[in-house]
Amino acid sequence: MRDGSYTYKLFHRSDFSAFWALFTDNLINLMVLAGICQFVFQMPADIVYGRIVPGAAIAILAGIAVYVGLAKRAAAQHGRDVTAMPYGISTPVMFVYLFGVIGPIYWSTNDPVLAWQVGIGAGFMGGIVAAMGAIIGPWLKRVTPRAGMLGTLCGIALVFIGTVPLATVFENPFIGFASMIIILWGLVGRFRLPFNIPAGLLALIVGTIVAFAIGEAKISTDGVGFYPPMPYIGDLIAGIQHLFANPELFLVLVPVQIYNFIETMNNVESAEAAGDHYPVATCQITDGVGTMVGAVFGSPFPTTAYIGHPAYKRMGAHAGYIIGVGVVIPLAAFLGLLAFLNNLIPVAAAAPVLVFVALSLITNTAHSVKTDHMAAVTFAMMPHVSSFLMVKWGSLIGALGAVGVAGLPKLGDEALTAALLQQGAHFEGHLALSQGAILTGLIWGAIVASVIDGNFKNAGGFAFAAAIMSAFGIIHGASLHWPELSGVSAGYLISAAFLYIYPLFHKEDELVNENVVVEEAPTTPAE
Repeated sequence: MRDGSYTYKLFHRSDFSAFWALFTDNLINLMVLAGICQFVFQMPADIVYGRIVPGAAIAILAGIAVYVGLAKRAAAQHGRDVTAMPYGISTPVMFVYLFGVIGPIYWSTNDPVLAWQVGIGAGFMGGIVAAMGAIIGPWLKRVTPRAGMLGTLCGIALVFIGTVPLATVFENPFIGFASMIIILWGLVGRFRLPFNIPAGLLALIVGTIVAFAIGEAKISTDGVGFYPPMPYIGDLIAGIQHLFANPELFLVLVPVQIYNFIETMNNVESAEAAGDHYPVATCQITDGVGTMVGAVFGSPFPTTAYIGHPAYKRMGAHAGYIIGVGVVIPLAAFLGLLAFLNNLIPVAAAAPVLVFVALSLITNTAHSVKTDHMAAVTFAMMPHVSSFLMVKWGSLIGALGAVGVAGLPKLGDEALTAALLQQGAHFEGHLALSQGAILTGLIWGAIVASVIDGNFKNAGGFAFAAAIMSAFGIIHGASLHWPELSGVSAGYLISAAFLYIYPLFHKEDELVNENVVVEEAPTTPAE
């Protein structure tokens, strides 16, 4: 209902609980990337805490400023309260940049500074690619069934945002269980906690107290100081020059940024399913520009509209929760408090918050698509299971090498692949599914949903697009390459031909699936 008396309040008491959830999400990402850069890639602390972390904070601050404005505009347009889009460093893309861009440079040159320079160069160029998603994003959103877009997000949520943190909880059950039961009680069950304490805050407090009690947390001021954000133009130019001198790095950079702008599109669709409408092109430009700003100030890591809007919507948040993150994260970064928090808060205490975000996204998807389309959602999740397996198989090989096992074959070795197949581990199939899993999940979710609806032309279009992408290596390939007709791309072409041609030789009533229960698609709240 629109009327002149409506006023959107940026802050609501529910924002306090939502703040702790989003803050924890961003904090974990910053803790992980700082630890890997410092201890795996041997970057000096002054680069990690003096350049990368403040740069990431500036990128987060810039994006949050835009998303607060978008929330105010959406509330004014629709005459009701809305939840601002959560924002931060893209978790899946962060790992790709760490181990697909920064890591290879460090391992080949043993130069951590050059690795950082190439990282910010890649971040800047990747931001341009992500922003260009605004050109095709709105059209892609129109033709892609919601089940495809949300289903592929559910796959990420299930294996990376939910399962990995849950494993962390079980690795350290004294801390993890203490926090988990509070999250289940206050956020999943939505029961009132004593004195209305936000569940996310109480979970961190209790988990940290337990960690102190068993000696797994400490107070340390190492790294605390003043780290003002500074532009690093010279280092950025050096990194971009190295990229163009070694163009094979673009084979990693371009596909992952295509993923990033599609992730933004999917997250906007997730927000719309929860009842809040945001312009997808504006969001994609914001994420791309935010990434570029972060790169200028020293952060290689792309930022994006986060998965999890439905969780914050369910909490009743407005825009105050992202404003709080936009204040606290930069303050912690500029004062060097991240190192302090890294020592103070155990990961197992924060992990249950991510489990809740995963649960909320999947359950909200189940409520926002037609019942029959849950088959499409389920199909879209499956490539991410393969992606998870490939990551863990790679970690296993690396761990065996680290403990001194000699003569280890690499993943993909012909003899190892044959041996895995004999043991029931279908390496080649999981590898193909894992390469471009976000796109593969979206495509197959869209195909299945379109077939269920009898929209064979739309399904055929997605199958044909998949044939083109697989021919170039965008999906089901280790890198981009000149087009070639592989078994997978040929399979997509056959599928597309069937979906286009078969309906032409049958009467329209013969193409109606009489077993499908006809129901209305869920509607969003009245505007």
